Amino acid sequence: MADIAKMIEEIKGMSVLELNELVHAIETEFGVSAAAVAVAGPATGAAEAAPVEEKTEFNVILKEVGDKKIDVIKVVREFTGLGLVDAKKLVESLGTVKENVPKEDAEKMVAKFKEVGATVVME
Repeated sequence: MADIAKMIEEIKGMSVLELNELVHAIETEFGVSAAAVAVAGPATGAAEAAPVEEKTEFNVILKEVGDKKIDVIKVVREFTGLGLVDAKKLVESLGTVKENVPKEDAEKMVAKFKEVGATVVME
């Protein structure tokens, strides 16, 4: 068991690139897939969960217009550059205003829509 403890300590000191190479070497040597092992779960139950990547880009979706439809259309035009007719159609259809928007910009858009009484979500 002392050898396993040494191996674990050595693995803890590895960089991400070194760990990636190690995983590929183990997959090749033993004919297994790390994905299959991850689905099956850890054998001992002692493995730590991998950190979840934080989402950086969002879709801004219009859910409700509210009482100020004209103001909502103006905000849609401001953020999308659409013409009046296209912006009006988008507002009436309650669809995606903009896709793959950086988090900071998406939050600004949501705040602006809330100012005019519209309901939007970031997904």
